[in-house]
Amino acid sequence: MTLTPQEIEEKNIEFESATPQEILRWTMDTFCPNLAMSSSFQTQSVPLLHMVNAIQPKMRIYFLDTGMHFWDTLFFREHLEQIWGLNIVDLYPDEKWRTVLRYFGTEMPETDPNLCCYIRKVQPMQKAMEGLDAWITGIRRDQTENRAHAKFLEYKRDGLLRVAPLLNWSADDIWNYIAEHNLPTHPLPYTQYPSIGCKPCTRAISPGESERAGRWKGKDKTECGLHTEMFNKTQLSDEDFKFKS
Repeated sequence: MTLTPQEIEEKNIEFESATPQEILRWTMDTFCPNLAMSSSFQTQSVPLLHMVNAIQPKMRIYFLDTGMHFWDTLFFREHLEQIWGLNIVDLYPDEKWRTVLRYFGTEMPETDPNLCCYIRKVQPMQKAMEGLDAWITGIRRDQTENRAHAKFLEYKRDGLLRVAPLLNWSADDIWNYIAEHNLPTHPLPYTQYPSIGCKPCTRAISPGESERAGRWKGKDKTECGLHTEMFNKTQLSDEDFKFKS
């Protein structure tokens, strides 16, 4: 199913005053079974996972197994899968990219983090999303400049509709929901690790720093690429990435 620009605009206005659960129910009624969710399995992921599981327990939940996660994240993913019976699908880079990672993988987070994210995250997600109509994600407007002007519903250039039910939530909303429902939290302390990615590209933040200050320290980078134009790229070129061995 494809929505018209007018329908998208009307829904985006409506969803500004809707609850995440209302947005999720509309999304599932409209797009199931050609629908999936992605999750990074950190503390801020928990409320959306809990909501989705309550409404549609068999929802496909994509997890990007980059090979560079904190052990705490992998443990937490397994824990939530067991206690909630989540339908998690692990995604990995294609074999052709694994050869590159075998030679340069440990260096890539430092020498070319964009290429690293493309191989480990963007390309596997692109492949997994083929044939789907919509994708549920947990991004929020208060997280980054890039996300500040996001909409609840946005079509990507490949025709996939991105749905962001938590878009107008704050970090306080996340914690209030966790407390209200007595939900588990990621083993790494949220005060130091409010945003967790791959281990080489994540550090603890200091008091007063922004939520995502611990991601890609010292790099001109704030996003992995899943929510930027990088996600629309179907192949790499020398102009896109300047990786040097």
